[in-house]
Amino acid sequence: MNAAMFCRGTAIIGLFLFFHAGSVFSIDANAPEAGSDELEVKKKEQPLKIDPKLPNVMIIGDSISLSYTPIVAELLKGKANVVHSKGNSNDTATGVACVKKWVTQVPGVEKWDVIHFNWGLHDLKRVKRNEKGIVVKFSDDPSDPPNNDIAKYEENMRKVVADLKATGAKLIFATTTPYPAGVKPARVPEDAVKYNEVALKIMKEENIEVDDLYTAILPKLAELQMPVNVHFKPEGSKFLAKLVAESIMKSLNIKENK
Repeated sequence: MNAAMFCRGTAIIGLFLFFHAGSVFSIDANAPEAGSDELEVKKKEQPLKIDPKLPNVMIIGDSISLSYTPIVAELLKGKANVVHSKGNSNDTATGVACVKKWVTQVPGVEKWDVIHFNWGLHDLKRVKRNEKGIVVKFSDDPSDPPNNDIAKYEENMRKVVADLKATGAKLIFATTTPYPAGVKPARVPEDAVKYNEVALKIMKEENIEVDDLYTAILPKLAELQMPVNVHFKPEGSKFLAKLVAESIMKSLNIKENK
């Protein structure tokens, strides 16, 4: 199943959720990974509640963002409506196929004031391909090719940025968070830096604000990240959520209560 088919296939599954729990959407090589909250949460849909008096914020991202979004929503309670895109945003190819639907099919939302977004971890993970070049599964071998190489990542990122800019929302790009060697599926730690560099070049060209989660959490990995994993402990998700909430409030010109 390719990204476009995935987008069409999930378009009718429920409504977008006001995240108090994540929803599981599994597709081929983009299925949830070990350590992800997506493997732990039960499918539970909360009615979408949009306060028309508040600004609307969408968070787009993978399972890292699925973990911190409920905390961001709580931190911004009474300040903004916080909605996560449907499920895991996976790789940039999924974003190219789905982002227009994600940003236009949320009941009660006519426009987005802020969109906080990230792609990276699912682009740089290693995969196995069949003889036709189609991804068939994750790979634990770091010598296998990435899901999307640097050139394809840049091409796709430029497309999704163009689609996001068309919404008229203020955009915030979150850098891909770091991880140690030995994670499964395989990811090369240095790739997070390389893919972030490509993304940051685009954000600079497009004058898009950056929420540098990579740099902020890097010195705290031993304390906040799960062992040999891309995912974070609850304390790590809280740490990231605070940064994300602060970047959103800054973009909305909301002063934090002292």
